[in-house]
Amino acid sequence: MSTHSPGLTDSSENQTGMENASSPRQLWMATLATASPDRLGALVTCLEPLPPYQLLRPPEVGLVMVRGRMGGTGNAFNLGEMPLTRCVVQLENILGFGYVGGRSLRHGELAALCDALLQNPLWHDRVYAQVIVPLLTEAIDRKQQQRSKTEGTTVNFLTLARENDRV
Repeated sequence: MSTHSPGLTDSSENQTGMENASSPRQLWMATLATASPDRLGALVTCLEPLPPYQLLRPPEVGLVMVRGRMGGTGNAFNLGEMPLTRCVVQLENILGFGYVGGRSLRHGELAALCDALLQNPLWHDRVYAQVIVPLLTEAIDRKQQQRSKTEGTTVNFLTLARENDRV
């Protein structure tokens, strides 16, 4: 069961902002959760015919408390609430979980289905290559475009060193 594809390096997680993904499953769960629901739906449609699955917990919307830290290191504080959609599917004897930000019931179900398929040895390589790799590649491209836009706004002072250039 392969988890990496040619063209994607181990540094892909860092380029997409998914630095905390310490396992292949965490990476694909984060990728599915942050994907556009329309794009994910289009990629999953390309996998058809899909095996039958059962909704153990149909997609439902709830609220979660988002916590933050000043500078990433300070004391935790409650930032606010955000909607979250969750879903659990069963594919044969495999459970797939989907947790996505927002209120898209279909996004939650597709994320759960992809999670189950990725745990199935018969489907793993196909789903990884046709769904996860394109989503990761698009996330890397978006991150690089954003970085380029941001770098274009950097002001260079000839008499002062930028704080991030100090050693």
